[in-house]
Amino acid sequence: MQPEIIIGGPMPDTVTAALEAAFTVHKLWQIEDQDRFFADAGRRVRGFAANTLAGRIDGALMDKLPALEIIAGFGVGYDSIDAVAAAKRGVIVTNTPGVLDDEVADLTIGLLLATLRQLPQADRFVREGKWPQGAFPLSPTLRGRTVGILGLGAIGKAIAHRLDAFGVAVEYHGRSRQAGVAYTYHDTLVGLAKACDVLIAIVPGTAETRHLIDAEVLAALGREGVLINVARGSVVDEAALITALQAGTILAAGLDVYEDEPRVPAALVAMANVVLLPHIGSASVKTRAAMGQLMVDNLGGWFADRKPLTPVPEVQHLV
Repeated sequence: MQPEIIIGGPMPDTVTAALEAAFTVHKLWQIEDQDRFFADAGRRVRGFAANTLAGRIDGALMDKLPALEIIAGFGVGYDSIDAVAAAKRGVIVTNTPGVLDDEVADLTIGLLLATLRQLPQADRFVREGKWPQGAFPLSPTLRGRTVGILGLGAIGKAIAHRLDAFGVAVEYHGRSRQAGVAYTYHDTLVGLAKACDVLIAIVPGTAETRHLIDAEVLAALGREGVLINVARGSVVDEAALITALQAGTILAAGLDVYEDEPRVPAALVAMANVVLLPHIGSASVKTRAAMGQLMVDNLGGWFADRKPLTPVPEVQHLV
C-alpha cells in the first residue's frame, strides 16, 4: 500500500504527477473541512510535500499528524518549516539544495543589471511611445563598482563566479572567514556595506538573519549604493529600505523577495528606482522540475530504506 502524504500547496504539474504515481496524495488546499481531515485521514499521513504556499509547518500542525515521518521541502530555503520542532518529534526534514544554485545565480545577475541599467524602465519608455520625444536618460553602471555578497554559500559562490567575468571586485560577509576563498572578508556587515556600493543578500531566512540589513547597513552602503535581495524578505527591514530609497540614502534596489509575500508595499511599487520580481529566483521549467524530482526522491528514499538524500542539518542525527 502506498504511503499517504499531504501536498501542502500547488506545485508544477510534473511534480504533482510524480507524487501521485508514488504515493496516496491529499491536496491540502483543496480540502474544505481541514479539521475533519486531520481528525480522520490525517492520522494516516506519513509524509508532507511542502512549499511556501503551504504556510508555516510548525509543531502544532505536526501534532495533528501523529504518523508523520518526513517533511520534504520544495526549495533550498526551509524557513517555513520548524525543523527544530520536527527533530524533537523524530520527523525528518529535507530540502532541495544544489539543483537551483545556477538558476538563482543567473537571475541575480539579471536583476543586478536590470536595476543598474534600468532595463524595465527603458522597456516601458519604448512601449509608452516616449522614444520619439527624446532619448532615454543615462543610467548608472556596474563598471567600477565593488560588489558585496552577504552569504557566500553555494549560491553566493555561484554569483561571485559570474561577477568575476564582469571584472568587478567582490567582497563578502558571513558568520566566519572561509578557507580557500580569495575574496576580501569583512567580519561585520556594516564594514562590508561601507566597502562596497552593491550589496547582494543571499542568506537563509532565520531568526538570526531577520532585519540583518537595517537602516545602519543601508546608510553605510551610501548614496550610490544598490541593494539586491534574492534571499528572503525577512532579511531586510522593509520599512527602513523604503525610507532609505525615498530619502536618497541609497540609489536603487532590486528585489525578488518581500516580508509579506505576495503582498508588496505600495511605496515600493510606486518607486521608479526599484525593480520588483515575484520571487522567481529558481522559477524556470527545468530547475523547478529538478527541484521537484529531488523532493520526490527524498520522500521515496525515506520510505524505501530510511535514506533521504538531502536532510537539513537540524535532523542529521535522525538519519
